[in-house]
Amino acid sequence: MTAGSTVELVKLRKAYGTTVAVDGIDLRIAAGSYCCLLGPSGCGKTSTLRMIAGHEDITDGDLLIGDSVVNDDPPAKRGTAMMFQSYALFPHLDCTDNVAFSLKMKGVAKDERRRRAQAMLELVDMGKYAARLPAQLSGGQQQRVALARALITQPGVLLLDEPLSALDPFLRVRMREELKRLHRDIGITFIHVTHSQTEAMALADLAVVMNQGRIEQAGPPRELFNRPRTAFVARFIGGHNVIDGSVIGGNGDCAVRTDRILLGDAELPTEIQVEGTVRALEYHGASVHLSLDVAGADEFAVVLDEARYFDAPVAVGDRVRAGWSQRDIHPLAS
Repeated sequence: MTAGSTVELVKLRKAYGTTVAVDGIDLRIAAGSYCCLLGPSGCGKTSTLRMIAGHEDITDGDLLIGDSVVNDDPPAKRGTAMMFQSYALFPHLDCTDNVAFSLKMKGVAKDERRRRAQAMLELVDMGKYAARLPAQLSGGQQQRVALARALITQPGVLLLDEPLSALDPFLRVRMREELKRLHRDIGITFIHVTHSQTEAMALADLAVVMNQGRIEQAGPPRELFNRPRTAFVARFIGGHNVIDGSVIGGNGDCAVRTDRILLGDAELPTEIQVEGTVRALEYHGASVHLSLDVAGADEFAVVLDEARYFDAPVAVGDRVRAGWSQRDIHPLAS
């Protein structure tokens, strides 16, 4: 398999008439890394992926794959392969011929292309289904065939457009494991668009949070989770409360992780305490998630270990005291 390629975006911009979808972003994706572009609908992540693929023209800026500027190169010349959300398998071709199709278009001899297609199907654990038509496969199996078809071109960069969104939750977890294994085994660069924070956390070594065509923050998932730069990142990645600092004697907005908050009375052993009313609660098995109405926070959540919650349970409508340590406060950029 081809070694992974670096991908670099330099002031990359995409406009559709007067609408700016991608607003002059800079990003370097190291060769062989797993990058997830994530953000809400309309944030620019899919337009960015399509510009990398060559399916959208670049309005301004440069796109480098390896050491080459590829702004004007057609998709087939970029060393990339794209797996679409719909999988787009040919319904009248069996798995082998679906995977081998691009080699057929390049004039590769039938025996050679079928041999390589079989090897790709084995790689994604679909070798025993080689003679089946797409309609005879489950959604997860179709996805594996689509992956094999993308990989057979030996790309330096694999582009994935929300590849897990059509799968049920159980299968989504299984396919996350499969994508991680393939990335580790193959060693090429993966760029994966998703709106799922959980997906990005599980897969990426570089997570890129986008908002309104710009990059809010990029870095390892653990860095984004523990040190969100802005209120948007803290809210989108989840697991944090964004609080007006003046409520707790500070300046500007700050974030505190929802699992670092304790509930109790005036004897709470924490430096910072606020009062609130329980608005909702959900039992999640290992934990209980509570929503509180607290002054200075649009949304205020608390995640308690199941045992801790049931040691002193509360109910919707109860007035409670929430507290946390000064060391757990993370200042946010305005």
